[in-house]
Amino acid sequence: MFEEFEAYITSHAGFTKDELRQMRLVSTVKKLRRRQYLLQEGEICRYKTFVVKGLLKTYRLKDDGTEYIMRFAAENAWSVDHESYHKQTPSRYFIEALENVTLIQWRKEDFDVLLENIPALKTFSEKIKSDNLDASQNRILMNISYTSEEKYQQFITAYPDIFRRVPLHMVASYLGVSRETLSRIRHAQSRPQD
Repeated sequence: MFEEFEAYITSHAGFTKDELRQMRLVSTVKKLRRRQYLLQEGEICRYKTFVVKGLLKTYRLKDDGTEYIMRFAAENAWSVDHESYHKQTPSRYFIEALENVTLIQWRKEDFDVLLENIPALKTFSEKIKSDNLDASQNRILMNISYTSEEKYQQFITAYPDIFRRVPLHMVASYLGVSRETLSRIRHAQSRPQD
C-alpha cells in the first residue's frame, strides 16, 4: 500500500530513500468498508489520512437530519478535519466511507516529527494547505455568486470521476441545491437544443 503513496508524493516533491523510510515507519494502513466512519462528530481527529483507494465524504448533520457535504476525498487525496486535528478539539463533522477504502494514516504526533525532520515534507504540506485554502475560497465564491446551473457545470468539470461515483442527492448536498433543482438542471441539459 505504501508504494502507492510513495509514487504520489515523489511525483510532487523530491524525497530521499531515508525520508520515505521515515514516513513509512510511522504510517499505518487502515481499511474501512462502505458506510463505516473514519471520524464521527464529537471525536478528536488524531490522524492525517491519505486515500489510497476508495472514496470518503466529509459532512455535517443539522438537527433535522439534513446532510451538508463539505468535501469528497478520492484516490490520492488527503482527508482530515483541520480544525479538530490542529487544535485537538472535538470534531463537528463526520468522515464516512462511500466505498470500501484503503487508507494510510499518521498519528498527529508522528506527522509533526516528520514535518520537523523532513523539510521537503513541510514544504509540500504547506502547499497542500494553501491549495485547500484556495479551493475553499473558490467554493465560497461559487456558492454566493454562481447560479445552480453554473455550480453543477463547475462540479462535473472539476470532479468528473467523483460525479460518476456518487448519487445525485450527494452532489446536490455538496452544491447546496435541492435534488429536485439538480434533476431539473440535468433534464434541461439532456434535451436537444434548437
